[in-house]
Order: sequence, then structure tokens, then C-alpha cells
Amino acid sequence: MQKFDSLDLPKPILRALSELGYETPTPIQARSIPPALQGDDILGSAQTGTGKSAAFAIPTLSRLLAGKPDKRSRGPLKPRALVLSPTRELASQIQESFANYGRFTGLHQTAIFGGVSQFHQVKVLRKGVDIIVATPGRLMDLMQQGFVDLAAIEIFILDEADRMLDMGFIDPIRRIASRVPMGRQTLLFSATMPKEIEQLANSLLSKPTRIAVDPVASAAPKINQSLYFVQRAQKPALMMHLLDNHEVERAIIFTRTKRGADKLARSLERGKVRCSTIHGNKSQNQRKQALAMFRSGKSSVLVATDVAARGLDVDGITHAFNYDIPVEPEAYVHRIGRTGRAGRTGVAISLCDKSERSLLRAIERLTGDRIQAGELPADLPVIEPVRSSRETDSNAGQDHCRNRKKHGAEKARRIRSRRPRSESSESTKSTSGEKRRRKTATPGGQPGENTQVRRGGAPKVKSGGKSQSRDGRSDRSPTGKSAAGTRNPRKKKVNRKVSPKSVR
Repeated sequence: MQKFDSLDLPKPILRALSELGYETPTPIQARSIPPALQGDDILGSAQTGTGKSAAFAIPTLSRLLAGKPDKRSRGPLKPRALVLSPTRELASQIQESFANYGRFTGLHQTAIFGGVSQFHQVKVLRKGVDIIVATPGRLMDLMQQGFVDLAAIEIFILDEADRMLDMGFIDPIRRIASRVPMGRQTLLFSATMPKEIEQLANSLLSKPTRIAVDPVASAAPKINQSLYFVQRAQKPALMMHLLDNHEVERAIIFTRTKRGADKLARSLERGKVRCSTIHGNKSQNQRKQALAMFRSGKSSVLVATDVAARGLDVDGITHAFNYDIPVEPEAYVHRIGRTGRAGRTGVAISLCDKSERSLLRAIERLTGDRIQAGELPADLPVIEPVRSSRETDSNAGQDHCRNRKKHGAEKARRIRSRRPRSESSESTKSTSGEKRRRKTATPGGQPGENTQVRRGGAPKVKSGGKSQSRDGRSDRSPTGKSAAGTRNPRKKKVNRKVSPKSVR
């Protein structure tokens, strides 16, 4: 069996690998390192968890250590190797791999990604670095600002190229590649090889050495896969039941949406489960803190979207749960690849409801294996998802509006039921803003007299310019003014000084 000692590596790198406990390279490492040391372009295809980071980091460090930087130019050291990564977590992890493997080489590296202030990143770049690990977006920003110079790049590496293609980074990759010297060495690694990746490789690589090990269609053989057919409303309860198993030491749970990840995390915390959350809406500091808590064991469960499906390398993950079946079948293999790493065994469990059956069949067609279904626990309750404070306030406001509308409709019905029949019939004939009147003959009046119907049903008869009530008393004084204690509701009340002479 081949070992790292037989790969003609520099002594500082062999020393670092020995301290890390690395003795035997993985298949992708054993087949990629020798041609990469000779300066050949490499087009590698391997599934997640097979050690692709070391497959390009070790030969890159070896070549940079053997070659001397150009000291004729003044100023800080220009970067000689560039690695592009699709996500922040993967970029940070690749930078840590370079730091671990090159701890005795004296080479400097840095990670550049968005979500954080660029102040410290620019500060490191001004001092000078040998290796840059970056996401395309932030790298393009710093290049436009004049903080990154790629004129001295000797090795250009693209990791998880298919993922960058899915995220829409194909045009930024081409623009970045146009700023890199033509005589560089290019290494491209991808889990899958669609036509777009083949076209990109043909435009960037020159007579590459093609290496294909463990295609993405095959999952790691030491991962025990199973699933449960369950209703969506019962998924939180089943998830709590599975996490109560004593064999679950460290678990990662994948959801399809960012909102679903937050809801599940709140339900687990209500059930006294320590968990952290990672998704695209989290800031970089929050994501870094969540990963630190998960690695240190302060939280035994990590709830994440597919942003953590690739490149997340945490030791000791015993279980990987698919709370939601992924839309892309390849994402299933990447998800469960978070467990069973470095030759260890792992468990992958999926929760599937009736709307996800077609997604499950697509996964089984890709892997070529049928996933065995288990029996649900008896009397599985339905746990309502815990709503956030914003959702609670929104729902409370909606309920308040609905209650106001309901009470208003009931009040209108009560008012209509108390109206006299005559008024309700006249209201249908009158238009808005008009007076509701009708001409009738009352027993005490003459035919043709005007009669106005009051709300209480007692008619008010007008005769001779004076308004009389039922008992015949006039509502006006002999002077024609309103009597004391009466008031015209259509006129505003005006305080006037009354002269004594006007009172008879």
C-alpha cells in the first residue's frame, strides 16, 4: 500500500502530515499528487469526503516551497497560488488545511470571503501572502478596489466547481481566470462533471490529467442508510424521538429552507436539545460561532441548509438526518457524506412525507440502491412548530383585524334588525346624502301635511311653520327661536350674549 513517504514530498510537509496522523493517502490523493508535483493540469472528479483538499493542498505547498519568489520587485509579497471556493465555510476550511499541512514551511495564507468586514482581509493582503483562498464575489470586489494583484499567480485551483456553477459563479470565474497569467498550473476538482464543467475545463486547462474516483452517484460504503415515511405534521415529534437515542452523539440535520431550519431549531430547543443553526441569512460571525459550538461539543446538533452540505469537515459526526428530502439528488450524497468520514462508520436517516416520494425515487435512481424504510414509533404525537416573535405579532394583528370585522358585521346586523319597516324600505329608495322623507296622512293631521319619521317611531308633524310634538306643544318659542333646552342637531352651538330687551 502506498504511503506519503513514497510520494517525494518535502520534509517540512512530511513532518506536518506525521504529526497530524496521516500515513496512507486516499485514492484521489494517491492519483492526484504525483502529476500535480510535475506541474500538470488536473481535472479531478470525486465525491465529498474523499480528501480532495489535501489532494491539491499538498502538491501546491510542495511546489511553492521548492520555487523561490521573485524578490526583484519592491513592496509586499504577491500571492503565488489562488484557490476559489463556493462557500465561506469551505473557504475557511481549505485555508485551515493549508495552515496545517504547511505549518513548517514558512508560507503564509489567508481566506477572503464576504459576510464580514474587509478591513482585516485588506490588512493581511498589504503585508503579503503566498496563498489566497477566496470566494468569487469578495475576490472580485477587492480586485476592483485594487487590493489584489494576480499577476504572480503560479497555481490556480477551483474546488467544488459544479457547486460554483449552480450558484451562478461561472462568469466571475472566467473574469478572474482572465487576470491570471497564461502559464500557470490549473487544478479543477468537481463532484460531478456536467457539460458546463467540461466546457469550463476545456477553456482553462491545457492537456489535463483526468482522474475519476468514487463518483457522486455512490455513497460511502460505511454509512448505514434508512428512512421513515411520516406525515409532515409529525416530523418534529419523530425528530425528537430519534435524537433521544443514546447512540446519537453528534448529529447534523438538513432542511430545505432557511425558515424551516429556524422553526426546527426552536422546536428542538423547546424540547431541551442543544442545537446551533447555519443558513444563508446568518451573518458570518453567527455561522462561525455556530460551527465553533458544534465542534467543541457545546451543541450536539447542527441544523443547516445545503450551505453546509459540502466541505463541512467536523470530526465525530455520528448521524446525518434529512429532515427534508433534497430537490437535487446529488445533494443527498453530499449531505450524508458529513458522517462516515476518514474510514469511520455513520448513520443517515431521512424523513419522507407523501409529497416527497418523487424526490426519493430520484435519489434511489441516482445511487442505484433502495433505501430501507423503518416502522414509525407508536402513538407519535403532532408537535406544532414554534413561531418566531415576528410571526406571532403578525398573526396577532391579523386575528385582531378579523375580530374587528366580525364585530362590525354583527353590530350592523343588530342595527338593521331594530329599524322600523318603513325606514328600511325608504332607505333602499333614497341615495347617499339625501333626507329620508315620505308624505303620509296621520290621524291628527290634514292630508298632504309633511311628516318626518323619527327613529323611535313617533312622527313629528310640521304645521304653520312650527314643529309640534305628539302632545301638541311647540318646540319653538313665540319669537320663532328654539325653546330653552332644545337644540338643532344640524347647527353648531354658538355662545351668544342675549340682551334683556329681547326677552319678553
